[in-house]
Amino acid sequence: MMKCAILSLALSSGAMAFQPSRMGSLSRTTLMADPMTGTGPSLDYNPDKYTDEANSANHRKLGDALKDGDIERKKSEEEAFARENAMQLAREERQRKIDFMASMPDDTAAGKVQDFMYKGGVTEILEQLDHDLIGLLPVKKRVREIAALLVLDKMRRKLGFETAVPSLHMCFTGAPGTGKTTVAVRMGQILQRMGYCRTGHVVVATRDDLVGQYVGHTAPKTKEVIKKSMGGVLLIDEAYYLYNAANDRDYGQESIEILLNVMEQQQEDIIVVLAGYKDRMDRFFSYIPGMASRIGNHIDFPNYEIEELVSIAKVMIRDLEYELDGEADAMFKTYIEKRITMPFFSNARTVRNAMDRARMNSAIRVFNEGIGGQQITVDDLRKIKSDDFKIILDEIIAAGDNAIVA
Repeated sequence: MMKCAILSLALSSGAMAFQPSRMGSLSRTTLMADPMTGTGPSLDYNPDKYTDEANSANHRKLGDALKDGDIERKKSEEEAFARENAMQLAREERQRKIDFMASMPDDTAAGKVQDFMYKGGVTEILEQLDHDLIGLLPVKKRVREIAALLVLDKMRRKLGFETAVPSLHMCFTGAPGTGKTTVAVRMGQILQRMGYCRTGHVVVATRDDLVGQYVGHTAPKTKEVIKKSMGGVLLIDEAYYLYNAANDRDYGQESIEILLNVMEQQQEDIIVVLAGYKDRMDRFFSYIPGMASRIGNHIDFPNYEIEELVSIAKVMIRDLEYELDGEADAMFKTYIEKRITMPFFSNARTVRNAMDRARMNSAIRVFNEGIGGQQITVDDLRKIKSDDFKIILDEIIAAGDNAIVA
């Protein structure tokens, strides 16, 4: 009887152990929604549960985002309106200009060419070019043609005509000593006076100034030279050395590409002048057609004639405040006729070297006379005699026809 009671009690306790508690039953009911209606405590929204600072910040960020979006939309609309308005104003201004130009009488005075050239200082520069350079008539003619275009463009702008900046990049071809650097300096001055470049200064560069010796060195060197030339003229002497057809990995190609980009994109702020022998420059352009198409002015500098070289010598003597005696110019002419047949003749540079040697010979002659007690006069200090040239003539004759001399 006792065993039956104990067994009954155990079975009763075990059955209760496997039944969920009331608390568990309530929690499960609370968490579950009614599948038939879609409602229940789990879908209820209690705003008090989200009043903590973190959630409030989220609400503020959302509001700011909406406000920023509205501002961006208004800004975009304003920019679109401004663009449309600007286009309309431009069209109206263009039409007013067309009407003004159409109604302008054909005999309207535009001014005098001399006034524009004088006020710009162009006349003075061209006269100085004639004074400094003997001969080179084709070169001077082309420089005057470029100056004429610039002057007439300036007159057109004054009246309201449309103008475009012409291609002012140039190529100077010719032998050494034919005045390429001098003409480049004068062109820089003309362009500066006419408002086509800020300063008009000339920077002379060669391959060594532009091309580096290792990877990553060329671009900084080329850009540094270009930076120095901004507002003026960049004269690249013997430009064909920038390209080495025998070496595809030559660093000069990188410098050429930078120059091409600058010549195209910044032609209003820098004038590039390439200089060198004509045959080599023609070959260079055949390798780099993009360079030739960017150069609008090709000017060939001819060699000087004998009489022109004698005149150049007289100009140099005049500028140094020397004088030639009666037979000195004839002796110099004999010297230059001989020297022009020898290697590495350099036109005006050879003349300058001869003048320097003649001055030295004159100084030695006067010094030797003075060291012996003879009184030195002003005439002695400024006179160059034929014997001073005969010394250098005898030297080149003795050296032989194929000798390399100054």
